[in-house]
Amino acid sequence: MLLLLPPSETKVQGGTGRSLLLGALRFPELTRVRSRVIAALLELSADQEEAVTALKLGPRGHGEVAINRAVRRSPTVPAIDRYTGVLYDALDAGTLSETARDFAARHLVIQSALFGPIGALDPVPGYRLSHSSKLPGMRLPAVWSAPAGAALTAVGGLVVDLRSEGYAELAPISAPERSVYVRVVSVDDTGRRRALNHFNKKTKGLFARAILENAEDFDDVEDLAAWGDAAGFTLTPGAVAGEWDLLVPAAASAAAASPTAASRPA
Repeated sequence: MLLLLPPSETKVQGGTGRSLLLGALRFPELTRVRSRVIAALLELSADQEEAVTALKLGPRGHGEVAINRAVRRSPTVPAIDRYTGVLYDALDAGTLSETARDFAARHLVIQSALFGPIGALDPVPGYRLSHSSKLPGMRLPAVWSAPAGAALTAVGGLVVDLRSEGYAELAPISAPERSVYVRVVSVDDTGRRRALNHFNKKTKGLFARAILENAEDFDDVEDLAAWGDAAGFTLTPGAVAGEWDLLVPAAASAAAASPTAASRPA
């Protein structure tokens, strides 16, 4: 089984590991493509103004260009510990059990725009690049799609895809009979469903954490859905073939989105 997650623009900086070693990353067959994308990022980063524009950085993000310039020599941390933000805060990798982290090492893959798909415990440096970023002479979907998609498809087994659409395009799975794309939707008392934004990421993080802590290699989505029901996650077929909806009660998502929710007494 593969559990696929998107990365995050926000990341922990610094690190404790040695500098980037492409050969240490999962899917070594992607090393040549990774080198090309890194070279393009370094070329872009040589021009501060051009890089700020291409990476769509606000005034507070200009320092990200210097971080990109140092991507080959800066210290690393495991990928699952590098990313922050709503999804990764909910995943809370630092508090995962040893069994869960071991399961993540074998089954969790994060879709990076810079490195392609990487293993949860792969050592990676800080960087800034998203699926929609523009690099000199290349379009990221065109560069990554075929080789990264083939690498993921070759793994075999059930693929549980929690990536956003933009990152899924960087490595499409060519095995629809054993892959499931999960969308987080709210459902009200009438059964009406609608897509979520902020709560989508939180729910995916909680769902991924539960799967890792459960540490079961599911054979198919029906087995995953049956486990989900017992674990408090409702997973049902979506409106499009190959897609499943992870349901969140409308009242729960509305409460979580409320600006005053955090200040209410527990």
